[in-house]
Amino acid sequence: MMLRSVRYLRTTGSYIGQCKTFCSNAAANDATNSQKNEHFDIVIAGGGMVGTTMACSLARNAMLRDKKILLLEASPAKEYRLTSKYSNRVSALSEATISLMMEIDAWPLIEDARYCPVKKMQVWETSSEAVLNFNNPHMDDPIAYIVENDVLLGAVSKILTETNASVKYGTKIESCNLLDADEKPKVTLSSGEQISCSLLIGADGAGSQVRKAIGGKYLSWNYDYMGVVATLKFSEATSNVVAWQRFLPTGPIALLPLNDEMSSLVWSLPNDRAKQVLELSAESFVDAVNDAFWKQHKQEQVVVDTTRSLGRTLASILPFSTSSPGSQQLQPTVASVEEGSRAAFPLGFGHASYYARLGAVLIGDAAHRIHPLAGQGVNLGFGDVKCLAEILATSAQNGTPLGQLKPLLDYERQRQLHNLPLMLGVDGLHRLYTANNTVAALARGVGVTVVEALTPLKGFFAKYAAS
Repeated sequence: MMLRSVRYLRTTGSYIGQCKTFCSNAAANDATNSQKNEHFDIVIAGGGMVGTTMACSLARNAMLRDKKILLLEASPAKEYRLTSKYSNRVSALSEATISLMMEIDAWPLIEDARYCPVKKMQVWETSSEAVLNFNNPHMDDPIAYIVENDVLLGAVSKILTETNASVKYGTKIESCNLLDADEKPKVTLSSGEQISCSLLIGADGAGSQVRKAIGGKYLSWNYDYMGVVATLKFSEATSNVVAWQRFLPTGPIALLPLNDEMSSLVWSLPNDRAKQVLELSAESFVDAVNDAFWKQHKQEQVVVDTTRSLGRTLASILPFSTSSPGSQQLQPTVASVEEGSRAAFPLGFGHASYYARLGAVLIGDAAHRIHPLAGQGVNLGFGDVKCLAEILATSAQNGTPLGQLKPLLDYERQRQLHNLPLMLGVDGLHRLYTANNTVAALARGVGVTVVEALTPLKGFFAKYAAS
């Protein structure tokens, strides 16, 4: 795949958004407050990765590029600069997400900054010898790409500066009023300004104001777990293209490759244990990570015997089984943790019963929140972006006004059919792998063994996650 290179984000150069940006200082607020009830075709609440990508996708679409688009971001305008230090927040981008980034010309910028391909994923647990290996059927093709969130946001923000979209930094929606078919949605900003629009897109995260305005039930719960993240360096350089994930009695721990010497840690731990781990010395933290990946836990013999027997049987009768039972590549040993890279964030589940109503629609975390164990959270959001942009473009081509309910309900139906099964499956996996009893351990071992042996089934899961 040949991609053009565009130089940016180097330590010797940087940029600040140059699209129609509204500063958040007092003078700018006075100027904007004098223009009450300004109207935009599309207002996007939330300028994170998903919201900014949504703005790019709409502004660069041939059927929508004449629309007046405004992106609202609560944080101040930020200068993006690539340094030698890796960020501790990364995403595993699926094939579909890479395709979206290529469509809006953001991928060449990411490619020119830095990313790391994942060509294999190995999953195993403590209760049995069952191992699950994922790789692309085309062995040289990655199954995912690890990209720092800052790098991705910097790339899509740079693309946005090349469009006619407007950005208002340092402000957010305080309230919004979604009216009937005779009037347009109106929002009041933290600056005091009021604006109207034909379509309001909520990309404003788990506490979304737009979701509250849309109404409907929001099914949510906290896991009382935190995701501990850090940037780790190995004891020796390797061909680091494998993502490692081990399920411990306390939850999953994963290493995502950054380069030949470093990986990004994502470790799911109960709240109290997570806080303890964050307070460890650097040396003790490294010991705890290595212990989590290498320590041999007591296994229940009935689980070991059952999974061994099942694995051998399946391997002998299935001609398309590609791996033998217990085939496990050894994970690397961690030597150090990058100073200042340790952090934690709360884990939870959330899903809106409605993604859309007349004049408003939800994308990303505003619509759904998922446990990170499958690495699919941001990919679901980018899937929302692609689906909504395509539906809006088709509607515009057919002469349908922005904000009409039918196209938005088409989007809601398509995305809920895709998102809900994956979200509930991941939630079920979390509960299964944090249940410490023989029945759960046996179910886990049998499940991993069957999926590993049934290559077509494993391929289906991989394809679904990549879509």
